[in-house]
Amino acid sequence: MSHLPLTIFLGMIGPWQIVLIVLALLLLFGGKKIPELMRGLGQGMKEFKDASKGDDTAGKDGKG
Repeated sequence: MSHLPLTIFLGMIGPWQIVLIVLALLLLFGGKKIPELMRGLGQGMKEFKDASKGDDTAGKDGKG
């Protein structure tokens, strides 16, 4: 019973809600700004993965 609100919320998200969210993002940021935001997000994720891999290898090398 405690999971009921979460199930209802997840059941409410559909294709039309996603379209509305995308349209709201377009209105807020504009069409030219969204690719820059996504590129920055991708670079940030890549740097995070590289940093987490770097921490693992630093311990194995004995350099850190």
